[in-house]
Amino acid sequence: MPTGDLPAGRLPAGATGELNAERWLRDLQQALRLEVERGCVDLMGRQQRFSAFAAECWQAVPLSLRTEERSQARSFAEAFATYGQLSVARRQSLVRRCRQWLHDWQRSRQPSSPVAPPRLRLSPDSCQAPRRGSGRLQLDTPLAEMPGVGPKTAARLAALGLLLARDLLHYYPRDYLDYAHLVRISALEPGRTATIVASVRRCHAFNSPRNPNLSILELHLQDCTGRLRVSRFFAGKRFASPGWLKGQQRLYPPGADVAVSGLVKDSPYGPCFQDPLIEVLEDPRALVRSEQIGRMVPVYGLTEGLGADRLRQIVAGVLGLASAQPDPLPLAIRQHHALMERSGALVAIHRPTDAAQLQAARRRLVFDEFLLLQLALCRRRQEFRSRIAPVLQSPAGGTTDGTTGTASPTPTPTLVERFLDLLPFPLTGAQQRVLSEIRRDLARPQPMARLVQGDVGSGKTVVALAALLIAVEAGCQGVLMAPTEVLAEQHVAKIGAWLPQLHVSSALLTGSTPAARRRELLQDLINGQLQVLVGTHALLEDPVQFQRLGLVVVDEQHRFGVRQRNRLLAKGLQPHLLTMTATPIPRTLALSLHGDLDVSQIDELPPGRQPIRTRCLRASQRHEVHALIREQVAAGQRAYVVLPLVEESEKIDLLSAVAVHRQLQEEVFPDLQVGLLHGRLGSDDKQRVLTAFANGDCQVLVSTTVVEVGVDVPEASVMVIEHAERFGLAQLHQLRGRVGRGSAASQCLLIHDGNNALARQRLEVLVGSSDGFAIAEMDLQLRGPGAVLGTRQSGLPDLALASLTDDGSVLELARDVAQALIAADPNLEHHRGLAEALAEQRQRQLEAARLN
Repeated sequence: MPTGDLPAGRLPAGATGELNAERWLRDLQQALRLEVERGCVDLMGRQQRFSAFAAECWQAVPLSLRTEERSQARSFAEAFATYGQLSVARRQSLVRRCRQWLHDWQRSRQPSSPVAPPRLRLSPDSCQAPRRGSGRLQLDTPLAEMPGVGPKTAARLAALGLLLARDLLHYYPRDYLDYAHLVRISALEPGRTATIVASVRRCHAFNSPRNPNLSILELHLQDCTGRLRVSRFFAGKRFASPGWLKGQQRLYPPGADVAVSGLVKDSPYGPCFQDPLIEVLEDPRALVRSEQIGRMVPVYGLTEGLGADRLRQIVAGVLGLASAQPDPLPLAIRQHHALMERSGALVAIHRPTDAAQLQAARRRLVFDEFLLLQLALCRRRQEFRSRIAPVLQSPAGGTTDGTTGTASPTPTPTLVERFLDLLPFPLTGAQQRVLSEIRRDLARPQPMARLVQGDVGSGKTVVALAALLIAVEAGCQGVLMAPTEVLAEQHVAKIGAWLPQLHVSSALLTGSTPAARRRELLQDLINGQLQVLVGTHALLEDPVQFQRLGLVVVDEQHRFGVRQRNRLLAKGLQPHLLTMTATPIPRTLALSLHGDLDVSQIDELPPGRQPIRTRCLRASQRHEVHALIREQVAAGQRAYVVLPLVEESEKIDLLSAVAVHRQLQEEVFPDLQVGLLHGRLGSDDKQRVLTAFANGDCQVLVSTTVVEVGVDVPEASVMVIEHAERFGLAQLHQLRGRVGRGSAASQCLLIHDGNNALARQRLEVLVGSSDGFAIAEMDLQLRGPGAVLGTRQSGLPDLALASLTDDGSVLELARDVAQALIAADPNLEHHRGLAEALAEQRQRQLEAARLN
C-alpha cells in the first residue's frame, strides 16, 4: 500500500481562531492534493488513512463557518466515512467537489476589495518600433536578398504571395495571442490567454510512466490570491535523461519568481496552464526579455516548412521600413478624425503593446483601404459625369411625372403614358418615385448612373421599360442586358406583351440566337429599325453596333464586372446607365461596390400580393411536402423543387436535381408531369420546359438555382428547397420570391439536415422575416459579402484588413473624406501621396488580372 506524508497533527473539535482556520484549510488541502496525485487509492499516512483523516477534518470545522457551510461539511464527513467502499471514479468526484468547495470558501474569506493585477516591465526593444532598416534593405528589396532569409525560406514566403520587403509590412496577422492580459491567479478564466507573475512553491520534473520518451515539468505556483499548477511537456529521448530533469528543477527553485503566459485551461481542480511560456525573473520587478511573455503576440497565416516564430522574426526585420514612405494622409485629416500616423500603425498592427493600440492601428489601416476604394469610385463617378450625354425627355406638353397616363394637357399622350395605360394595375408609390428620379436624370446632359434596388416582385422591370420608352421617344435606342438566357427570355416575354401595342420594335440576342437571325437583327440595329434590344453577354461582342444608343439597362448588375458594363456603354455616344438588382444589398456593401452610382429603392410591393408562409422541415417530413404539392396542384397551382446540384457527386452526399426528378416522376407523382430545368440544358430546351410549366402542361418543376431570378409564373404557389442549409439567406429569399406572385396563398418549405443546430437557427431568420434588406444584412454578418451576392466574381473589393460587416462606420468616414478631397482637388494634384497610392493600387490590380 503506498504511503504519503499526510499531516500528522489532529485538530481538536471546535477549533477556534483564524490561525486554526488557516491550519485546518492548509492541512485538508494538502491531504486532498496528495490523494489526487496518488490516484485516489485511500492513501495510508503515518497514523491513519486519508479517508479517516478527511472525515475528522470535516467534522472538526472552524467556528467561522456559517450554518449552511457547516451543513455541507457534515455531508462531506459522512461521505468520507464510506470512502473506502466507493469506486475510483466516485472517489475522484468526491475529492474534486471538496477541493472546489474549499477553493470557493477560501475566496469568500478574502477581502472584497479587488487585488491589483501584476505589473511587468517589458524590454524596450520589444515594445518600441524598431529602428529604420540598416544597410541596403528597401521596400522593394526581394526577400531572397534580405539578411537571414535564404532561397528555401524565400520560396516558402513566395508561396504566401510574399516577394518583397513591402509585402511583409502588409501581411497582417490573422489573430493575436493576448499575453498582455495580466491577472492574478484567482482571476484566471479558462479559455482565455493570460499572463501571471507568481512564485514557485515546488518543482517536479519526471518521465511519464506511460511513455518513457515524454518528460513532464510540473510547477506549483502561488501569488497573493491563490495557487496554480503549470505543466510543460517535452517529447524526445534527449529530454528523458536524469541530468536534464535535474537541470529543469534547478531552473525553478522554490521561491523563484516567474512570469507565465499561455492559454488557461480548465481541469477537475480548477484553472491551469499547459505548455505555457515561462521566464524566470530576478525579482517581480525585473525586466522581461522574452519576445512574447506579457505581450500581444501576432499569429500569421503559415505554409509548410515555415514556423510561426520564424515568420514573426522575418516580419520584425522589416518593421523599420514602415517610416520609409511619408504618410499620404494630410496631418489635418489625421488630427480631425483621430487617426494614427501610418508608420506607427504599420508597426503596431504587427507588434501592439496592448489591445487599445491594436484597435487604433487597425482603424487607421482599415481607413486607408476604404479611402483608396472610395477615391477610385469618386473619381470614376466624376469622370463619368463629366461627359456629355443625350438629353432624353418626353415631347413638350407630355406628362412629366410618370404616375398616370390619364391626365395629359396635350391630345397626344407620350409612349410612357400609353404604356402605363396598358398595365392592369397602377404603379406603386415607390415605382412612381423612382421613375420620377430616372426622368430627371435622363433630362440632363450629364449621363445618368443609377442603381435601382427592389425586392423580388417589386416591379423593377416595369420601371426599366418605362425608361427605355423615354429613350425611344427621344429618338434613341435602348438595350437591356441580363446575366442568363432564362432571365433575358423572361424580359422579352414581358416586353413582347406590351411593346407591339406601342409600335416599338424589340428583339432578343443571346449566344443561342441562330446565325441568320443574328445577322438580321444586327442589321436592323445599326440602321435604327430595332429600337429595344434585350440580351446576355452576347451584347458585348464587337459586331453589335447601334445607330444611336441612348440608354443602357443592366439587370442583376452585380453579376457583371465594371469592364463589361463599360464595354456596353462604349457602343454609344455617352449613353445613360440604369442598373437593377433584385438582390437587396446592405449599405456597406453598396458603398463598396456602387459608390459611383446613385441608388434608388423600390421598397413597396404591389397591392394584392399574398404573404408567403415559410417553414423549416426535416428530411423525414418530406411526405408532408409531397401531400402539399398534390393538394396545390389539384387546386390548379404549381410547385418548384429546387436543389443545389444538377447530378449526384461522390464527394458530396446531397440529392441532385436529376435524381429527384426521376424519383418524383416515377414514384411520387406518376400521374403528374414533372419537369427538369438546369443550367446544362440548351436555350431551346430551357424555354420549352419553362413554357410547359407556365402553361400548366407541367405541374411540378425540379430545378437548380437557375430559377433564382426572373422566372415569373403567377400560378406557382409552392417552393420546396432541398438542402436549404447549403444556400445563403439572400439566395433563399430570392428563390422564395418565385412564388406568391399570384392571388393564391403560397408556401416556401425549407428542407434541411436536422443535425446542424446552427444552420437551423440561420434558416429561422427566413421564417421570421420577409424583409429582403434585413435578410441580406443578416447574411452579410453570417456568411460575408460573397454569399449576399451569390458569387465571388462580383467586383468585390480586395480588402486585406477591412471587414464590410464590422467596419461600416469607418467606411462611411472614408467615403465622406474621399468626397471632400475629390470635390476640392479633383485630380489629387495637391495630394500626391494619395495619387501615388491610387496608382500603385491600380498597377497591382492590373498585374493580378494578368496573372489570373
